[in-house]
Amino acid sequence: MIYKSWSDRLAPHQVRSRVFGTRWRGLDPDQVYAYLGEVADEIARLEREATTSRAELVRVRQGLRQWKERHVGCRFTDPWPPVNNRGHR
Repeated sequence: MIYKSWSDRLAPHQVRSRVFGTRWRGLDPDQVYAYLGEVADEIARLEREATTSRAELVRVRQGLRQWKERHVGCRFTDPWPPVNNRGHR
């Protein structure tokens, strides 16, 4: 996937404001602009979703950082003794 910088990404207003030339026997402009409106709505929805996901990522990273700070000296100890080759403890 190619990641574009924020300034290179297509914004909903760019889709809505796009103007096409006309030709004899061309596409129906009403259908084209209706579809572009749907595309712009989808871009806007995806941008909102990405913003929400980034905020959640920040929250999870902060929680992990706090957990690590509280457990910096902790060591895991297995509560069960090791199992020998015969399946007995």
